[in-house]
Amino acid sequence: MSKIGKQPIDIKEGVNISIENGQITASGVKGSLSFEIPKGIGVKIEEGKILVLPKDKNDKEIRAMFGLTRARIANIVKGASEGFEKKLELSGVGYRAQASGNQLTLSLGFSHPVVIKAPEGVLFAVAENTITVSGIDKVLVGNTAAQVRAAKPPEPYKGKGIKYKNEKIRRKAGKAAKAVGAK
Repeated sequence: MSKIGKQPIDIKEGVNISIENGQITASGVKGSLSFEIPKGIGVKIEEGKILVLPKDKNDKEIRAMFGLTRARIANIVKGASEGFEKKLELSGVGYRAQASGNQLTLSLGFSHPVVIKAPEGVLFAVAENTITVSGIDKVLVGNTAAQVRAAKPPEPYKGKGIKYKNEKIRRKAGKAAKAVGAK
C-alpha cells in the first residue's frame, strides 16, 4: 500500500468538490479542474477530507495507480484554490525576456528571437531577469516551464542560459584550468 495514497486530502476553504460518473471536479477561486478516476480506485468525501481507497489491494495495477491518483487529486484541489508557479532565471550578457499577452519573446544570443506561446490556462510574467510561469494545472505549468528552459539550457562552463530558480548547475573547469593541473 502506498504511504502517499493513504493520506487524506484536506479540502481547502472556498473549494467545491463533486464526484460524478468516475470524474472528480474541484472548483475554487482560481478556476475549475477535473480528473478522471481510474477503474479500481474509489474516492469518497468524509468530514471535509477526500479519501482515496483501492478496491482490490492485491492487484498490481491498482496499487500502482493508488498513490498517483491521490497526488493528482491533491494537485487539482491546490490548483483550484492557490494555483502553481515556476520561476526561471535568465543569465547571460544580452539575454532578455519579454512577455506580451500569451507570448514570451526571448533574446538568447541567436540570430532570431525565440517566441513561446503559452497554452490556455498558463500565464507568463517577467521581472528583471526572472520569468514566472503560473497557472492552475500543475502538469501544464511544469511542462511549459520545461519548454522555456529547453530554449537555452544552462551550459556548464560559464552557467549562461535559462535555469530554474533554485537549480544548482554543476560547473566544469575550462581548458586553461585543465592545462595548469597537468604540469
